[in-house]
Amino acid sequence: MNQQLDEKLRLLPNEPGCYLMKNKFGDIIYVGKAKKLKQRVSSYFTGAHDYKTTKLVSQIDDFDIIITSTEKESLILEINLIKEHRPRFNILFMDDKSYPYLRLNRSGLPKVEVARDRKQNPKFYYFGPYPDATAARNMAQLLNETMPTNKEFVPNTQAIYHKFNRTELTLSAEEIETWRNNLHAVLNGNIEIFRSSLMSQMQDASDAMNFELAMNLKAKLEALDYIGDKQQVQFSRNENFDMFHYAYHQGYIAIVGLFVRQGRLLERSMAVEACLEEPDDALFSFIAQFYQNKPSVKLIYVPQEIDTDALSSIVGVDVMTPQRGKKRKLLDIAHKNAENQLEDQFSLLHDRQSFKDQALRDLEKVLDYNGRIVRIEIFDNSHIAGNFTVSSCVVYDDGEPNKNEYRRYRLQDGHDDLASMKEVLYRRYFRLLKEGKTLPDLILVDGGETQMKVAQEVLHSLRLKVRLAGLVKDDRHRTRALLTDFNETIEIDPQSPMFSLLVAMQDEVHRYVIAYHRSIRSKAMTRSILDEVKGIGAVRKKKLYNKFRSLKGMREASIEELTEVLPEDVAQELKMMLNIDWSDDNEN
Repeated sequence: MNQQLDEKLRLLPNEPGCYLMKNKFGDIIYVGKAKKLKQRVSSYFTGAHDYKTTKLVSQIDDFDIIITSTEKESLILEINLIKEHRPRFNILFMDDKSYPYLRLNRSGLPKVEVARDRKQNPKFYYFGPYPDATAARNMAQLLNETMPTNKEFVPNTQAIYHKFNRTELTLSAEEIETWRNNLHAVLNGNIEIFRSSLMSQMQDASDAMNFELAMNLKAKLEALDYIGDKQQVQFSRNENFDMFHYAYHQGYIAIVGLFVRQGRLLERSMAVEACLEEPDDALFSFIAQFYQNKPSVKLIYVPQEIDTDALSSIVGVDVMTPQRGKKRKLLDIAHKNAENQLEDQFSLLHDRQSFKDQALRDLEKVLDYNGRIVRIEIFDNSHIAGNFTVSSCVVYDDGEPNKNEYRRYRLQDGHDDLASMKEVLYRRYFRLLKEGKTLPDLILVDGGETQMKVAQEVLHSLRLKVRLAGLVKDDRHRTRALLTDFNETIEIDPQSPMFSLLVAMQDEVHRYVIAYHRSIRSKAMTRSILDEVKGIGAVRKKKLYNKFRSLKGMREASIEELTEVLPEDVAQELKMMLNIDWSDDNEN
């Protein structure tokens, strides 16, 4: 870090505002908001980061700040600055797309197609729209491979003849029209007879142990059920609302907006971008940008992670989270659609698995591992000046996080990092041995030779023969190499699948331990503040929480409101204690 940056970081205020990161050419490359500018901006230049943030930091040559009076002002300012400067690291891209329809030709050999026509062609019947494009495609395939008769689906021999240029038709004009009418009925949701037929065929295939055919029929049944659900995107005619959800994977976010007008789902808006902040913060900022011009609706639905009150105050309309019913179902569809968009964009269903498999194979190769690495466990610690010391263990199976196996540990305060590592490793693997549970194939620790030596001592004391590796960082706290348990340092290609997997695991364990650390600090802070006020015991604590629900509620309450629960002198002292800034900028 250059001397100018170092000096500016020291002078940063602990006030709300926005910061503008610049590259060496003076271009604004990222705009962010902060409750406390000093704490947020300094965090970019300390500790480890994921790949995208590391890339941003590597290009920062200078920064400016704008102080605001309130956090709300900083949110509004951030939106305006992003709109004005369009920084390359902020989420900006929006691409409006219509949902697909299914269309059926009115003449000729009946055929069902997926269509995104802006203007409907009079030569076709149209059905939809359908927010799940995959299900729509599956349904089109089902109806083209088979023919619905008056009671079941039969193989579509006419389409097979046509495909191989055997164009002679064995059906009369009346039979073709009956076929078209049956297709029309199915696409209008009249599916029960055909559903029963598919169910029967699927059961017969399963009984005959023809599981591949049974799975194929199951996929067709799901597509049929999806198309048959008339109410999935239909609401009462006077309903108008917008709805947003997102999906996040390895530093990328997909955001979906659904727009319902007069009870009909009209279209969607989509963004897929690299994400340098928490996904819920990214969605919040995206929606606020989206409604810079006045929204055309009076109600917006979002997932529960979003601060609906804050967002409502910025966009100027009611913001809610649906809990049940058709709107909750539509929110789930929006989430699934975002996941599908990520899959379509990066071919995640196939490529991600290949990517993980390649990463694990590379890891096995560089470690000269005898066999397959299936389970990996990685640790991270967090504390403030030796206090509130915690650690977390994150478990990956076959390259995917296994959240049921995650563990959190409250460690003895006053430890240095090595002692904390020693404690958590001993506790983790003593417990696994004692309970006879599965041991990992590989343990990853953060650090070089000293950390590896401590970890090896713990495993030796427990007589464990589990492979161990250390993640070595450069002078900018970026992972650069792998230290093997044979004391060999292996440089890692930043473009390799192995590097991405290791960084993803580091990011995940860091996120998990920080969340636990904040929870511990918050609980300790609450206990200590109330316990410091003379005249507040267990009974008055309960009354305070019953009335104000949280420490934040107490902080925002007036003296008059506090005296409804407490004597005036006790209320005055509590108010004074609550207004002290208890935050600490030295979180490690």
